[in-house]
Amino acid sequence: MTQTQIKDVYYTETYRPQFHYSPEANWLNDPNGMVYYNGEYHLFYQYHPNGTTWGPMHWGHAVSSDLVSWEHLPIALKPDSIGAIFSGSAVVDWQDATGFFNGGSGLVAIFTHAGTYPDSDRSKQVQSIAYSKDNGRTWDLYEGNPVLSDESQLDFRDPKVFWHTETNRWVMVLATGQTISIYSSPDLKEWTFASEFGENQGFHEGVWECPDLFQLPVDGDESASKWVLLVSVGDNADFVEGSRTQYFIGEFDGTTFRNENSEDTTLWLDYGRDNYAGVSWSDIPQSDSRRMYIGWMSNWKYANLTPSEKWRGAMTLPRTLSLASGKRGIRLIQSPVEELKALRSQSILLKENEVIEKKEVVYTPDTNSYELEAEFQLGDASSFGFSLCTSSNEKTIVGYDVKSEKLFLDRTASGQSDFHQDFAAKHNAVLSSKHGKVKLQIFVDWSSVEVFANDGEVAMTDLIFPDRDSRAIELFAKNGQVELVSLTVHPLKKIWK
Repeated sequence: MTQTQIKDVYYTETYRPQFHYSPEANWLNDPNGMVYYNGEYHLFYQYHPNGTTWGPMHWGHAVSSDLVSWEHLPIALKPDSIGAIFSGSAVVDWQDATGFFNGGSGLVAIFTHAGTYPDSDRSKQVQSIAYSKDNGRTWDLYEGNPVLSDESQLDFRDPKVFWHTETNRWVMVLATGQTISIYSSPDLKEWTFASEFGENQGFHEGVWECPDLFQLPVDGDESASKWVLLVSVGDNADFVEGSRTQYFIGEFDGTTFRNENSEDTTLWLDYGRDNYAGVSWSDIPQSDSRRMYIGWMSNWKYANLTPSEKWRGAMTLPRTLSLASGKRGIRLIQSPVEELKALRSQSILLKENEVIEKKEVVYTPDTNSYELEAEFQLGDASSFGFSLCTSSNEKTIVGYDVKSEKLFLDRTASGQSDFHQDFAAKHNAVLSSKHGKVKLQIFVDWSSVEVFANDGEVAMTDLIFPDRDSRAIELFAKNGQVELVSLTVHPLKKIWK
């Protein structure tokens, strides 16, 4: 095959995302070790280099200068005598607290080693560290590994570590079965138990995984900041939703996290089916100050079965997280990072100030790789929205039900879905209009739909597997009229050269 032919087929397999991160080949799941250092955003991830289903876990690795285009790098961490490399985090050791960097700075990864206890088939999960002196290109395992273990715990994994300035200590949040355990350390090597959170709090119908803890201002006011604790909840066969991520809002003093909502309050990060195990980047410069997040765009209910061949698994779009107060309390807001606007090309204003009262095809893009922005003024229609990736027998519906005040995403006819009985589904989320208006920002990328409603008040992320010829964008209004204030489509360039 010539170089030109290779270029023509690279990253063009059926269902291959064009502006989301996916590995060149084989299996990907949880994002790991996300850290910014020396002008690069690092994305490590759970990776099986020898197959397209979950297997012995490694840390795959990619870097980006802009959160948009990614460079694949060699595998960072591989299984060793202690075990496979499960999820974890990475930080910049600016003050050389570890002593690894001869007074300078460097990267330290904190991760779960997963294996079995000697002379036993009982699973063992312990925390270990590795360090890099060359911007993450090569890694040395600490000779004193593991740095934290507890034989009484079967589920003891996914450490997320950050520096807590007020107590002058590193803090680790760790998934421990149905709770989150908090530890502290002066040097990333010696860890002391501080507290435990989670008993009777939130949603427990699945194992707790992949925690993250960070502080955000409320309504942009730094003096009114709150702490946010992310907790992913694993698949439970009794629940069709599968794996998903909840969050808690409260206070943290360096030792204890306190939830400010009632124990039975469950706040979901994403109301789609395919945003799991997400965590935020560490060490974003103070001049930027954004809290940026990325998740694994799949669901444990069917992750090993999705109909891709060469690769399996992709990440969500990077998102900026913030807190906003509203009539239901303080809630997490998600917005696609501003850098994604660089992918726009030949933006098309399709409609403005027009009354919609029936179904109509408004645009058929060349490919299902675009961003759509729309604003509606409520009328007397009972529901309205879009059918995306549409053909005579396929469609994915993103709509709004006026009476129930719910945003919904319906993928029951979105394309291939026979790989799992629970994939074809419709799901929804409460969304109040603002001054009688509803705004939608939708990203479509060959095999995914990400919806951000009312400037990120609600997010929905879903995989879909339509035919390549299912491309039409259709507007609809049912049982009345709705005013379309504006509708713009931004075709998006692919990120792979």
